[in-house]
Amino acid sequence: MRKLVLWYALALLVVLLDQLTKYWISASFVYGETRAYTGFFNLVLTYNKGAAFSFLAAAAGWQRGFFIGIALIAVVVISVLLARHAGDKLFCLALALILGGALGNVLDRMVLGYVVDFLDFHVVGWHWPAFNLADSAITVGAILLVADSFRPRSRRAGAAR
Repeated sequence: MRKLVLWYALALLVVLLDQLTKYWISASFVYGETRAYTGFFNLVLTYNKGAAFSFLAAAAGWQRGFFIGIALIAVVVISVLLARHAGDKLFCLALALILGGALGNVLDRMVLGYVVDFLDFHVVGWHWPAFNLADSAITVGAILLVADSFRPRSRRAGAAR
């Protein structure tokens, strides 16, 4: 049980940091404002009504409930997996990051109707779609899940996956 609490604490930390940074950007920028910091990085306030890479952002509005539903299902599934494998550090680290990121973005969708994005990386005029800390946590978590899948079962705690 103690290990499980640590994973949820990590997920909560991700949510808090995500929401604090989104609040700071929203309070400091007007929509669409961009501030350059390096030759490849800007901060920009933008809103995403869609999923990753603004997928379905232009849909008629049904996507909000759809994405909230998917995120809530993911929260339940991740919670079950965390409970079953609380001792498997890499697997649970990945899940906790994904959980925190999913909750950070679903909070935006529920309260605002869109996700606040603000990190803008670019190279020679080509901009990667803006994203936020929740998106970063989800991405790192997904990479860790892939890395974990390559580990031999004998090195995993709770090898009954």
